[in-house]
Amino acid sequence: MFNRKPIEERIADRVAKRPPLKEGKHFEHKPALIVFLVVIGLVLVKFVGMFVLMQMGVH
Repeated sequence: MFNRKPIEERIADRVAKRPPLKEGKHFEHKPALIVFLVVIGLVLVKFVGMFVLMQMGVH
């Protein structure tokens, strides 16, 4: 449509232009790391809150 490549080809071209992932890195970009840390933080807060409520005797 409108003389554009299909979305799959455009994505493949963009991925091919990326440099290889550096040795020892687990996240390709900063937003992925931030989302991962926020999710882990929320899980930890949930468990700490659960244990606090259990110690207080709230069911």
